[in-house]
Amino acid sequence: MKKNFLVFLLSVLIISACSNDDDVAEVVEEPETEEPTPEEPEQEEETLDRADYPIQDFMYLAMNLYYLYKADIPELADDYFTDVDTYVEYLAENTVPEDFYYDDLVTEQDRFSFMTDDYVALENSFSGVSKSNGLKYSLVRFSNSNDIFGYVRYVAPNSNASATAIKRGDLFLTIDGTQMNLSNYQTLLAQDSYTLGLATIANNTVSATGTSVTLTKEEGFSENPILIAKTLDIDGQKIGYLMYNSYVGDYDDELNAAFADFKADGITDLVLDLRYNGGGSVASAIDLTSMITGQFEGEVITKQQWNAEAQAYFESESPESLIDRFDGQIRTGEAINSLNLTRLYVIGTESTASASELTIIGLRPYIDVKTIGTTTVGKFQASVTLYDGDNFTKQNVNPDHNYAIQPLIYTYANANGTVGPPTGIVPDFELEEDLANLGTLGEESEPLLSLALDQILGRSHTSSKRKAGPAYELVGETDMNQPTFQRMYANEVPQIKK
Repeated sequence: MKKNFLVFLLSVLIISACSNDDDVAEVVEEPETEEPTPEEPEQEEETLDRADYPIQDFMYLAMNLYYLYKADIPELADDYFTDVDTYVEYLAENTVPEDFYYDDLVTEQDRFSFMTDDYVALENSFSGVSKSNGLKYSLVRFSNSNDIFGYVRYVAPNSNASATAIKRGDLFLTIDGTQMNLSNYQTLLAQDSYTLGLATIANNTVSATGTSVTLTKEEGFSENPILIAKTLDIDGQKIGYLMYNSYVGDYDDELNAAFADFKADGITDLVLDLRYNGGGSVASAIDLTSMITGQFEGEVITKQQWNAEAQAYFESESPESLIDRFDGQIRTGEAINSLNLTRLYVIGTESTASASELTIIGLRPYIDVKTIGTTTVGKFQASVTLYDGDNFTKQNVNPDHNYAIQPLIYTYANANGTVGPPTGIVPDFELEEDLANLGTLGEESEPLLSLALDQILGRSHTSSKRKAGPAYELVGETDMNQPTFQRMYANEVPQIKK
C-alpha cells in the first residue's frame, strides 16, 4: 500500500513539473504550400453563323425584298445591320420561326400576311383541296348574347354533308350536345367528326328541334368553286346567273366553259354572285373580268403599288410587270369566251373579299357595275408564296424544312386611280340575308337574286336600301381558320435583282 502511494505521488510530481516547464519547445507546424493551380485553357467564344438559322434567314431576306409594309419594320431597312455578326445575333434572338415571323417581321396593321410549316398543304388549298365535310356555314349571334348559332349557306356537292339530310337554311345550336359560344366554338368545329344539334328560329328566338346530324371531314376533298351557272329566261329576256365561291386557278377552264354556255344562250345581262367568295388567285380574277367583257383586251385593269424600293426597281427595270390588263386567253392558253357586256350586277356581303373586290373595282372604269347585298370586307392587297429556294421560288428549295411565307406584297388602284376603300365596297342596293327566308340559291325568288333581277328588268321601283329580318353579328364562317381565308394571291412574283 505504501509502495503504491509512492508511485502515485511520483506520477503527480512528474506531471506537475511538465506542466510548469517554460523551456518546453513549442511545436510549430510548417504552413502548407499550395500547389499552383494549372491554368485552364481559354475558351473560344462561340461563333454564330447565319447557317444555324436558315428559316429565320430566308424569312428576313424575303420580307426585306418584297414586304408591302417594309417601311413599318425598322429592322427591314437595307442599312439597319452594319455587319453580319449583328445580323446573326438578331436572327438568334428568336429561335421559334413562327414567333420570329409574326413578332419581328409583320406590322400590327397587317391582318393578312401569314406563314406555314407545310407549304404542300398550302399549295393544295390554293387548288381547292382541303380536309372538309362540305358544310358551308355562317356563325352569328344576337348582339346581347355570347351564345352562337350557325346557319347553313350551302352544301358542297359530292361531300360528306351532301349525303346527309342537312341543307341550306338549316340552323344549328350545339355541337356534340354543347351549346356554342364565343369561347368554345372554334375548338368544337375543329374536330374531324362532330354532331350538330339542329334548331329553328321564331320571333328572334332560336330553339333546338331535337334533330341532329353527324358529319365527318374527308382528306383531300376538292370543291368546284362554280356552284351554279345557269341562264334564266324571264319574259323572253336571257339573264345569266353565276354563283362563284372562290378564285381557284385549277377551275379556270370550267369557268371559261360556263361563259361559253352563257354566250351560246345569248344572255344580255349577268348576275355574278360573290356573296360567299373570299377571293383567291389574281390571275383568275383577271380572266373573269375578261370573260365578262372582251371589248377591252389590252386595257389596264389594275396598277400595282409595292414597297418603295421594289416599286422603284420595277418602274426602272420592268414597268409592265406592275400592270394587270384584260387578256384574251386563260393560263392554259385557251381562248377566253367573252360576253362583251356593258353592265354587271354583283351580289356581295361581309364575306366578299380580295379578288372578288378586285373584280368589282377593276371593271368600274369600263362598264356599269352595281352591287347588291351588304358592305364587303375591304381587302385590296395581294400576297405571294415565298420559299427557301433560289430567288424565293421552289427551285432548289431547302429540303430540310417545309416552311414558306405568304406576305402581302402590293396593293393596287384601278385604271382611274381608284383604290378600294379599307372599309369595304358599300352596296348600291342593300339587303341582308334573312335567316327566316334564305331562299334557294339560283331561283328567281331568292331575295338577293330577286333584288338584282328587279334592277335588270325594271319590274318595280325598289329602294336602294332594303333590309330584311333582325340584325345578326357575323362571328365566323367555314374555313375561317384556313390560311387562304379572304386572301388574294399572285401565282408568280416578279424577280428583283439586287
